[in-house]
Amino acid sequence: MSIESKLMLSYPNPDGTRLEFHFDLTLPGQGITAITGPSGSGKTTFLRCLSGLTRAQGFVSVNGTVWQSEHFFLPTYRRPLGYVFQEGALFPHLTVKQNLDYGQKRASRRLGRKEARKLDMNHLLDILGIGHLMDRRPETLSGGERQRTALARALAASPEILFLDEPLSALDQERKEEIMPYLKNLRNLDLPILYVSHSHDEIEVLAGTVVRMTRPGAPITAMARFATPTEEIAPQPGSRSQTC
Repeated sequence: MSIESKLMLSYPNPDGTRLEFHFDLTLPGQGITAITGPSGSGKTTFLRCLSGLTRAQGFVSVNGTVWQSEHFFLPTYRRPLGYVFQEGALFPHLTVKQNLDYGQKRASRRLGRKEARKLDMNHLLDILGIGHLMDRRPETLSGGERQRTALARALAASPEILFLDEPLSALDQERKEEIMPYLKNLRNLDLPILYVSHSHDEIEVLAGTVVRMTRPGAPITAMARFATPTEEIAPQPGSRSQTC
């Protein structure tokens, strides 16, 4: 089980040069993989390309299912993914329960009613600690509660992969400490999670695999190196550099 990507994306720079992203990575098909590195090195761009929100050229496969190839492109709405941004982007006119129902409806449309019902919503509410919030609207929630609800809505859609793009960056330290135990619980779910973060502390606690992106300069934007949370993993003999 793995996530395979061989993607290229090119943008024009104001000075007439081009900014190029080359994503040639094979990531674990389970557990939490952190994507870290300085601003501009391609972390969020990588998630957007994998999700199809940004159209890049190349190949994407998630645990054996091809999402994109030279002659095929699966649109984002048909990709079995969950995506949580820096701001939870909940529907403000819906209660927490209604936001979660929306996620389940997405699962029903994709999987059919019988398959979608296999998701244990009670377990989901328990691991994220939001069972008591069902009748609340987003404006009455704390920042941590909103992000936990956003996570629950993404998971209610029964995704096969979860993208978390700096989900704690908009929270103060107290709210970060509030939500961290719930993020730890996500490691017990049977799906791969890609977690973009600048925070060494978050990565140290959550990630089983780390991809560090560095920015040596245009036109190639970054080198991605696999690492444990504390130590870089040396390239295997005979392997080529993986650029991002």
